[in-house]
Amino acid sequence: MTDLRQRFQDADQGHVFRFWNELDPIAQKRLEEQAGQVDLELVALHRSLLTPGESPSAPQFHPPQLFPAQPQDELAEHAGRARTRGAELLEQGKVGYLLVAGGQGSRLGFDGPKGMYPVGPVTDISLFAWHAARLKAAANRHGHQAPWYVMTSATNDAATRAFFAEQEYFGLPKDKVHFFSQAMVPALDMEGRIMMAQKDQLFLAPNGHGGTLHALAQSGLLRQAMNQGIETLSYFQVDNPLARPACPLFLGLHSLAGAGMSSKVVAKTDPGEKVGVLGTADGQLGCIEYSDLPAESRDARDENGDLVFRAGNIAVHALQTQFVDQLTRDGLDLPWHLARKEMNVVGDSGAMETRPGVKFETFIFDALAKSPASVTLEVERHLEFSPVKNAEGSDSPDSCRKHMTDLFAQWLRVAQMPEPERDGLGAARLEIDPCFAENETEFLGRMPADPQAQERGNLYR
Repeated sequence: MTDLRQRFQDADQGHVFRFWNELDPIAQKRLEEQAGQVDLELVALHRSLLTPGESPSAPQFHPPQLFPAQPQDELAEHAGRARTRGAELLEQGKVGYLLVAGGQGSRLGFDGPKGMYPVGPVTDISLFAWHAARLKAAANRHGHQAPWYVMTSATNDAATRAFFAEQEYFGLPKDKVHFFSQAMVPALDMEGRIMMAQKDQLFLAPNGHGGTLHALAQSGLLRQAMNQGIETLSYFQVDNPLARPACPLFLGLHSLAGAGMSSKVVAKTDPGEKVGVLGTADGQLGCIEYSDLPAESRDARDENGDLVFRAGNIAVHALQTQFVDQLTRDGLDLPWHLARKEMNVVGDSGAMETRPGVKFETFIFDALAKSPASVTLEVERHLEFSPVKNAEGSDSPDSCRKHMTDLFAQWLRVAQMPEPERDGLGAARLEIDPCFAENETEFLGRMPADPQAQERGNLYR
């Protein structure tokens, strides 16, 4: 303990122990263990980032080359080859699924991990269960149950593991589900001092979704995946139940391009939609934040009337395991970003107070700039993107369920089946299990030939 306190003192962070003598032995032990895990060299790096440097000149932005959602002619032929290649990868067990699920459901008014939030329009099954159904469907379709790597956080790891066990892993083999936890890093005040959440606890925050890659490597699961022949990781986030991690087209395009990292995007709905877009900044591919894109670029349209910068980032990626290994071999090779916030912390007097501070994050899309090649596949929003982020309004549970039921209702209309009645808001209670069908074509293929068959009413709920 003496050595630990001296190291913090030498790093000008000795204030972390200023309430030591007020703490009971259990609290002292808690603070000692937490402080012992802090990388003081990283804290020093973060401290240096607080000093403004020279303002860089404005970068030159350009839109990415998009592979269209509806390819024609030669691109359609290439898409066919890609689907075949992607299906081969899935059948040969060369794809693993990587789910980012470190968040809590507090913004939704839900006490627990966000992945436990009920999203099924009829069954109220959780986000975790919906994603699991997609993975089971992929195993049934391709004859191989791929491993599922679930990234949690310090705040929800135990609850997530317990939920999976309680739900018997949603019918997936237990040995195919692997958990690992995201790293937490200290938040600093504007003078570069580590802030305290309690007298015996540092103020720690997740290190951003870029930290997923480093945490996977640190856990040993990346090396395990590579040893098992996993070549590609299909990355998606827990709040989007329309994400399709076992997409042969996307995986095949990524593979045929020899890409290290690729992305799916959706067309922005309007120039004012506050979402980052993929594009190049001074020749480097990445995500351009809404606030960084000049108005003339944000509003520009092409000869078809489409937004030039329309490639909305939906956080769905494919990454080669070797590429991730290169990024994480000597620590995470991604830049740090600063997020300035007002935080409720312990002040110098020992009382709680609100003070300005800085959290530090890494972003996974920064890895695009390091990829030797990359595919940007545009997909249709109503098919693949409806996140659950807000308690109400857009990107809420209600909007997500409506998008899901609208999609399923379309399948029923094409199959000449009756639709359920809709409520006053135009929503219907309708749910089709991904294990039954994941798209319109598959749904039609499972329907009886006679459109008037009475038993059809029992095939969906």
